[in-house]
Amino acid sequence: MEINDPTTIAEVTEAFARYEQALVANDVATLDMLFWNSPHTIRYGAGESLYGYPEIAAFRAARSPAGLARTLRRTVITSYGRDFATANTEFQREGSARIGRQSQSWARMPDGWRVVAAHVSFPG
Repeated sequence: MEINDPTTIAEVTEAFARYEQALVANDVATLDMLFWNSPHTIRYGAGESLYGYPEIAAFRAARSPAGLARTLRRTVITSYGRDFATANTEFQREGSARIGRQSQSWARMPDGWRVVAAHVSFPG
């Protein structure tokens, strides 16, 4: 298995950047598209545990668009072979001193790179 194939890293980095842009712009359609539409997809948030694409999409549709701007730091994207990668980052919302953490597992699907599992948290 090749770790960090340059082409795969470039593709996932582009997908990750697209996700981040959609997140801060509250572009729900793009966020929904970037998650794998499957009952197997999971997203653990800072205050919610979402099992399956329908729960994730419902959360996005109901979420307030206020206060989404943030700065990323220490982003690490690692690919495992050509069809799976992880993206981990720390983030800080504008006007807040709290540092959050975000991890995503990305898989290449027939329709492109999709998040298959995600976790957002704020350490103690």
